[in-house]
Amino acid sequence: MRGFEPPDGGTTSRCLNHLATPAVSVRIYQFAQFPLPTFFSHFRKPSANALATVMALAASAVALAFTNPSPEEFSSYAGGRLVTLASDELCGDGGLPMMLQLWVKDCPRLIHDQQPALAALAGQFSRRFNLGLASIYTTELGGQNLLPTLRLPQYSVTTLGIAGQFVTLKAETDAGKLE
Repeated sequence: MRGFEPPDGGTTSRCLNHLATPAVSVRIYQFAQFPLPTFFSHFRKPSANALATVMALAASAVALAFTNPSPEEFSSYAGGRLVTLASDELCGDGGLPMMLQLWVKDCPRLIHDQQPALAALAGQFSRRFNLGLASIYTTELGGQNLLPTLRLPQYSVTTLGIAGQFVTLKAETDAGKLE
């Protein structure tokens, strides 16, 4: 006898050893608790009203972007506004010198007939700041001498173009002066 041997030739002990120590080691992973679930736990699933509001705002933004007025539309609008301003300045009392008043019989119509030229002039002297959903136009126009004794009025106008419409934010003028 060579020491202690099991009676069945060691078959039982090999079998039991195999069960006690597996041939391949298996690791079991357990995920650690991170602070992310506690961070996101404050947020809930958005309600139907919140989703509807977000969708309405997105649709409004898209509509505003598509209806942002073009520089050509602004030129047409500005030409009409310049006709009105110039008519008020030049055709009112004290606008034109007496000699010109005798020569020009229908001052408002004369200025109204210049609307396409004034629109082109306004487009030339305007700067556009495109915000995507709206545009801001700044126009600086006038101040040139028309005759040796008559200077055109100077206009400075800031206009907001939004949703296909124009809103004058600021308008300044200095009347044409006799020199």
